[in-house]
Amino acid sequence: MHSWHWRTWEGLPYLTCSLLEPWHHGFFTQQFSPSTPFELTKVLHPEASVYRLKQVHGNTVLTPQEIVTKLTAGGDEVDREGDSALVSGDGLVTHQPLQAVWVATADCTPVLIADEKTAQVAAVHAGWRGTALKIVPQAITRMQAQGSKLEDLRIAMGPAIAGEVYQVSEQVAAEVGNTIIPHNDEKLIVAALHELPNSPLLPDPEPGRVRLDVRRVNALQMEQLGISPEQVAIAPYCTYQTPEHFFSYRREMQKKVQWSGIVSYDF
Repeated sequence: MHSWHWRTWEGLPYLTCSLLEPWHHGFFTQQFSPSTPFELTKVLHPEASVYRLKQVHGNTVLTPQEIVTKLTAGGDEVDREGDSALVSGDGLVTHQPLQAVWVATADCTPVLIADEKTAQVAAVHAGWRGTALKIVPQAITRMQAQGSKLEDLRIAMGPAIAGEVYQVSEQVAAEVGNTIIPHNDEKLIVAALHELPNSPLLPDPEPGRVRLDVRRVNALQMEQLGISPEQVAIAPYCTYQTPEHFFSYRREMQKKVQWSGIVSYDF
């Protein structure tokens, strides 16, 4: 089993995963709010350049180089937030050493991916919508295009809302489940998901509703790509049920986030 460790920086707690040990990385808690990735990168590696996106619950995965190109070109994909300009997307894959890539989450899954051989890394924001659009496989495909082999990847899924407390409609469950059980019949997909070993679905007392484990669906998507379960770690923390450490949109109905980031290795 992969272990998760609490670290502190100036007395504030954040999580790391043993699977990603060679890389500077962290799943940061609400205690770091309102720090931005620019401030948080100093915790991980002060010399790294910093990249984040305007997250839109899609499946666009970009490299820092592509961000710079899009910012230079301007256009619809660029969103101005105060003094800064952000490009829309939900996944970042590095293409050089010492690049820090970040995603923000409140109940969605932060996914950090590292390659033992090429040392490139990725940060992915995978909510149910992004998962239904297979954003993690998309990020892995981008890494493969840059020389990664599946067996060299190490993947950590950080704190997110747990299936036992995440009520969704059967329609949403079918949309997400369609990525692992392709079919055009919603009821059939939901029934087949229930039959899976360690099912990503749990029953819900309300008719037409189920409980959905989004991280489990992402793990199944990766298995279908040929990634072994030993290459994947899932944090034993639920954002909804751990109010002392994590913001939860479901719990608070407020737009607050925590950041997760990783720095590409400088071999």
